[in-house]
Amino acid sequence: MSENNPENTNNNRRKPLAANLKPAAKPRGKTVAGATVGKAAATPKSKSKGKKTLPPAEPAEKKDEPIAAITEVKTDPVSNQDSSPQNTMEVHHHPQLDHKPKPLKEYLLEGFMIFIAVMMGFIAENIRETITNNQHVHQLTTRLVQDLKVDSAQLAGIDSAVEGISKSNDTLFALLQQPLAKVDARKMQQAVYESHSVWLFHPSAVSIAAIKNELYLKQFSDSEIIRYIATYERHIELLHTAEDITFKYQRSFLDPFLLAHFTPANLDATFNRHGMPTTQVRNLSQDSLTQLAASMILIRINTSDLIRDNGFLRKDVNDLLKYVTKQYHLTD
Repeated sequence: MSENNPENTNNNRRKPLAANLKPAAKPRGKTVAGATVGKAAATPKSKSKGKKTLPPAEPAEKKDEPIAAITEVKTDPVSNQDSSPQNTMEVHHHPQLDHKPKPLKEYLLEGFMIFIAVMMGFIAENIRETITNNQHVHQLTTRLVQDLKVDSAQLAGIDSAVEGISKSNDTLFALLQQPLAKVDARKMQQAVYESHSVWLFHPSAVSIAAIKNELYLKQFSDSEIIRYIATYERHIELLHTAEDITFKYQRSFLDPFLLAHFTPANLDATFNRHGMPTTQVRNLSQDSLTQLAASMILIRINTSDLIRDNGFLRKDVNDLLKYVTKQYHLTD
């Protein structure tokens, strides 16, 4: 009987499976009626004097039972971590494939397809940009037509008013040629007041300014619209110059005559359009009449310039309206 030593047990467990599956040793002695006679059949209760009784040996393992193999776990002495296969990181290496060179036709086909894709994108972008620009141009030209119609109506009103001023200038000039005794004071004062009037032109320049900022657009750069606009703006400057001269002549010629010869009541009633209550004038002399008649020559010339410049503008507006309506297919 072998002793139950732990070292022996561990050695037995570390042996290969085949070694552990050896047949159990036959017990010594004779077998009588299924009982084993001999040292192995000694009763555990029997005691020997002066000797310790060892525990019975473990029964031999059956052949049919599989013995679990104990796998040694190796530990990294530095990091003190388990380096078993379960905790080991797997590294996958990409297989190196052998790429065979493509035929020249495939390279040409791929290049052609890339070229077609780039060209289609370029064409699509141009179409989108053209549509956007056409819409923007349509908005600007439509607004321009509306502004030009407003300017045309305003110029028509100014032209009618300036024609009336011109007639008043002629009337006043004829009255001032008469002797002082024959001058109709009421009629003269009324003519002076009407000659003192001025009508200013305020063009609608918003749409024109917007178009001038968008001249890089092909729809504008390839057209004659900038030439029409330049002519229109040049005549506007001429008209404004004549308007400035009108203000200058009023301060230099008409205002001194009004302050010197109109009574306060007549002056207040005239400019407030209440009608002159009296025909009285102050300090009127033949020299003052002659001096005002000479000044009226310059005033009449400037009034004629106003009528001329106004006519230029009316023609420019009509020409620009016709061109924009036809060029950009707008409804009049």
